[in-house]
Amino acid sequence: MQRGVLGAAPSAVCKLCPMADGGEGTVDVFLERGAERKTVEVRGPLGAPVEAVYAVDGDTAILEMASASGLGLLERSAYDPIHADTFGTGELIQAALTAGVTRIVIGIGGSATCDGGTGMLRALGVRFLDKYDEDIGGGMVAYEQLDAIDLQGLDKRLARAKIAVAVDVDNPLCGEYGAARTFAAQKGANPAQVGLLDKALERIADVSEGTICADYRERPGAGAAGGLGFALLAFLRATLEPGVQVIARETGLDQLLIGAALCLTGEGKIDEQTLHGKTVFGVGELARARNVPVIAFGGAVDGRTAEKLARRGVDVEPIAPNGTSVEDSIRDAARYVEASARAAIERTVTAR
Repeated sequence: MQRGVLGAAPSAVCKLCPMADGGEGTVDVFLERGAERKTVEVRGPLGAPVEAVYAVDGDTAILEMASASGLGLLERSAYDPIHADTFGTGELIQAALTAGVTRIVIGIGGSATCDGGTGMLRALGVRFLDKYDEDIGGGMVAYEQLDAIDLQGLDKRLARAKIAVAVDVDNPLCGEYGAARTFAAQKGANPAQVGLLDKALERIADVSEGTICADYRERPGAGAAGGLGFALLAFLRATLEPGVQVIARETGLDQLLIGAALCLTGEGKIDEQTLHGKTVFGVGELARARNVPVIAFGGAVDGRTAEKLARRGVDVEPIAPNGTSVEDSIRDAARYVEASARAAIERTVTAR
């Protein structure tokens, strides 16, 4: 973006501000601000070991569930939300506790999973049992047989830790706008599997309610990361906050917007999900409060969403020419973004 801007207006002053919304890149933002880099081997979304990176800043650890249980860890042909789980995310939390932190900030965007956080909880010592007191196994479909949740083995160190969750969506756990029906298809689920996943999440919510005497399924963000938000809320006493707000606070974005002539941002796909707390929406709201116009670039753009964002002061532009394949858009994203930024600035200068 900066190269494109300066190509069109060499005298322009650009202030760069790394942003994320709780998904991939969240840890990088904190590392760029001086946090200590840590690496730990954990179980990936389908069981293969992966190296997950997290950051430590004083008594705070910053984690990214995507580095342990993320969609980006899998080839597209391997997407499988029926069997993918968040066990590695639980191991990542254990590693942070072992490092001695008392506060954890965890970004939960970009998941490959739709397990309601059961994998994470199992890694932290929780047992999920059927009516025969046997551990549930065999993927998410088996959770329709869930009868009890045993919390006796839950890692005791969690009682002393404060957990803040950076979420990039505000969906509930179940139902029409829940984790399965909104996100499972993009993680590889077919229509029949989407229905099975939603039923399994409903059962997890029902048994959880009976276990902790509280119902968190409708909380905004409970459906984030395939229901990981629900598990963090219900069992780890975490607080959920829009990821953009968390990152913006750390980077000082609000102050950088003071006096700015224009704000440029973007994401891979700008669609209905963008309106539920993604980076483009969050940055747009901050800029709107400062009366700064925004241009958001997207690899793919949904027209109706673009119209809704335009009414909130965000001009949406696709970066790739019509007919460009997804593969080409991803491979040549940097070139497309630079060209789009240059063209946008040239139009702005001409208009003035």
